[in-house]
Amino acid sequence: MTPSKIVLYLCLSFIGGIFISSLLVVPKLIIGELFVLGVFYSLFFLKQRPILVFGICLIILAFGILRYQITLNNFENAELRNFIDFSKPIKILAEVIKEPDVRENNINLTVRIEELLINKIGIPMEGKILVTTSRYPEYQYGDRLKIIGSLKDPPIFGDFSYKDYLRKDGILAIMFYPEISQKPAESGSPSAFYGRILSFKNKLREAVNQSLSPPQSSILAAVILGDKRNISEEWKDKLNRTGLRHLTAVSGMHIVILTSILMSFLIAIGFWRGQAFYLTVGFIFLYILMIGFQPSAVRAAIMAGLFLSAQKVGRVSYSQRAVIFAGALMLAQNPFLLKNDVGFQLSFLAVMGIIYLFSIFQRWLKFIPQDKYLNLKNILSMTFSAQVFTLPILIYNFGYLSLVSPLTNILIVPLLPFIMVSGFIFSLVGIFWQFLGWLLSFPAWLLLTYLTKIIDWFYCLPFASLEFKISWQWVLIFYLILGYFVWRLKEKERWKFLDF
Repeated sequence: MTPSKIVLYLCLSFIGGIFISSLLVVPKLIIGELFVLGVFYSLFFLKQRPILVFGICLIILAFGILRYQITLNNFENAELRNFIDFSKPIKILAEVIKEPDVRENNINLTVRIEELLINKIGIPMEGKILVTTSRYPEYQYGDRLKIIGSLKDPPIFGDFSYKDYLRKDGILAIMFYPEISQKPAESGSPSAFYGRILSFKNKLREAVNQSLSPPQSSILAAVILGDKRNISEEWKDKLNRTGLRHLTAVSGMHIVILTSILMSFLIAIGFWRGQAFYLTVGFIFLYILMIGFQPSAVRAAIMAGLFLSAQKVGRVSYSQRAVIFAGALMLAQNPFLLKNDVGFQLSFLAVMGIIYLFSIFQRWLKFIPQDKYLNLKNILSMTFSAQVFTLPILIYNFGYLSLVSPLTNILIVPLLPFIMVSGFIFSLVGIFWQFLGWLLSFPAWLLLTYLTKIIDWFYCLPFASLEFKISWQWVLIFYLILGYFVWRLKEKERWKFLDF
């Protein structure tokens, strides 16, 4: 048994512990028994490696269960929660730790509390809350605020628990339209540096809005900046029903496109492949900073790093184990992601789909000629592979199935690299020279207009989507069937995933 296989089993054991604990309340007695059994097998079967590894896996499984339970207990019993629905408004000092979420009539601020003020005495306090306030005055990342208001528990709307949704981000409570006074962030602080990056993002957003009109401008801002706030509810529904909502969320596909373009460009202008690799990683890191460290983008960046590393070391199977390792690391940092973050589930299922089905779709789409510039076969293989693995989760969470998705993706996804490149070019130029940026926006406008026309046409079809609900049992059955299907198709490869 190779070291890499042992690490894989340990990571799967930890993820399994998180999974079990997120669904069931595991008694401490059972956790203790897992520890005792694990220690027993580890100590008394040192020379029998498979049994030794099994014992360590039991210990790691127990650690996964404990990690979730301890994190949940700390969250539910946080000191700040004692002030939810307090008899009178409370005063807090807090810092804006995320780019403000600007809506049509208000703005949402994610703030980290530093102090609770009682009788003008500051009491150190930790925790994050979500503050909904008026759009004006404007607030920025890094602003330090004095807030007076009432803390509320996030509500439950039917089958949707807003509390669980916010839990994945560590948000303990919400506050509506409090009294706010502002203190500027200290100059030279990390938040000031990040604030300058977000300022650059705002300039790009302004350049897009000055050169294009909705819905083209809002879709492009989502595609290249991860800014979905200006997409109307009507267009969100259209994107959902036509199976193209994934285009507006910065994902692994977007990051892989960016890394491929950057690598090719840097090599073309004379950099060695190794130099291009490190520069590309640096650019991607700055890009993730710019779009606000969105969880989906961070996961996508990790996947892109794995993609580049796999290319650099020349191991295709490297990415398979690295994905599991990355997932275990993320869950160790935030175990709520597995149950409460649909984006986390979709991201990793999409990557696993690409890993296991990409080559299969390549064979099925062999009638498409290989073009080193457009790469239509690769793009479609990647898209369909990801969609097959994510389909049950999408139906389970959103209650519909897009019947036109295969056609719309064939017609639009191959153009995504050109939309991104043309969008970045004219918006960057538009920061310095608005008129030239407007002139250069024509290719992006043409592509985005084509995209919106395709979406409109397919959306109007009576059979565009099918609404229905499925239970988690059907989701499980689907993945069991899918696993068997993939195993049969890859039988000749004898699961290189486990034999590396």
